[in-house]
This record gives sequence, C-alpha cells and structure tokens, in this order.
Amino acid sequence: MKKSPPDSQQRDRLYADSQQAPDDFVFDEAVAQVFDDMIRRSVPGYAQVVAMTGLLAGHFAKADSVAYDLGCSSGAVSRAMRQFVQQPGFRIIAVDKSEAMLAHCHDLVQPGTSADRPPVELICADIRDITIHNASLVCLNFTLQFIPLAQREELIQRIFSGLNPGGALVLSEKIAFDNAGQQELISQLHLDYKRAHGYSALEISHKRSALENVLLAETLSTHRQRLQQAGFSLITVWHQSLNFASLLAVK
Repeated sequence: MKKSPPDSQQRDRLYADSQQAPDDFVFDEAVAQVFDDMIRRSVPGYAQVVAMTGLLAGHFAKADSVAYDLGCSSGAVSRAMRQFVQQPGFRIIAVDKSEAMLAHCHDLVQPGTSADRPPVELICADIRDITIHNASLVCLNFTLQFIPLAQREELIQRIFSGLNPGGALVLSEKIAFDNAGQQELISQLHLDYKRAHGYSALEISHKRSALENVLLAETLSTHRQRLQQAGFSLITVWHQSLNFASLLAVK
C-alpha cells in the first residue's frame, strides 16, 4: 500500500529521525511542506471526505451566498467545492491562522475569479474571530479537534447563527468511543493503517506525543449533542472510516 506522494508535495518524514521527545504539534512551515502527504497517510478516508464535500457543496450552495472553509490548511476542500458549484454570486472564504499553511493553500487553490469557478478569498485569522454571515455551507474538516474544549460550543453556535435556513455544516473529526474495547480495537486498526502507509514505530510514537495535548477527540454522541443544542434540525453521520467521521448538520 506504500505510494509516492505527488511531485509537488514532499514526503512526511518530520518524526523519522529525531530520538528526542517532540514539541507540541504546530502547523508551521515544516508541516505545510508535507501536510498533504501526512494527512493522506494518517487519516483513512480523507480523500473521500474531501471529494464528497465538493458534492455536498454542489447540493447546498445557493446563488449569492458564501461557503466557509474553516481551518482550510492546504485548501483541498476549497478546491473540491470550486469544482462542483456554479451558482451565480457564490463565493468561498477559506480561513487558516497558519501563514505557512495559507501560503501553501494559495499556491494550490490559485484564488480569484474565473469564468466557470467561484472566487476564493483567503484569510489568515483564527476561525474563532471570523464572523459567519450569509452562509449556505460551512466546512470544519478536522479543525474543531484543535479548538479548546471549552470554546467549541460557542464556535458551533456562531456557525449555526451565520447559516441561512437550509444551510449545512460539514463537521469532520477524529472521534473517540465510549466503549473501552471499541476504542482499543479501532485505535489498533488505525495504527495498522499508518504502518501500512509507511510510518515507522518511531514516527507513530513521536507524532502521537506531539498531538497528545493538541488534538482532543470527542465521541459522536458529544458532537451530536452540541449540534442539537445549537439548533440544527437534521444531524447525520454520512462518512466514517475507523476513528474518523464526518457529520452533516442542516439548519
């Protein structure tokens, strides 16, 4: 199952050589250079989530409305949305607080207006500081998990408030499980997935240590409860691969 990354993307070897305990994970220039390869080899189903988010955008996008890609990283979701939406006056706002990630996103997305694709506006900011307005779709793909637990409810509530009636939130996250046996089994299968995609035991261990205090996963029931409390009328899990799931919540 080992595959080479695209020529434009370096292979992730950030944790391959160091014997020292890693610092907490940050989306810096080093991560930006290998991000697409890293997430492809670490998150099962990622490519399917991105592609299907484009289809979801085609379904929910309305004329003269906005789609928000919050925590856009390299812009894969924004690119997917551009492929499937041709509504007049529709535009995409992609937000990330990492200057390095946003620069990488700019190179790949090539924002602006074209004859057949909606424009993409790139904003370097913390998504907690962004005002959501006139949104037909908001995407939080593997982003909420990096927000402090105490601040997640407020963010989801602000997203709900900024969505137009009939608009939707796509929320993709690494998830935890209530059942200890299920948690252990799925976690082991996820380790198998990373090994099958070329990560060594050292790389897996160091990456886990780097993310330990940064990525805080929650259960699907916790996500559902938060979405319900915000006011979403329809909530469904539309994709899951091991301990990574994507929910669709409609206002």
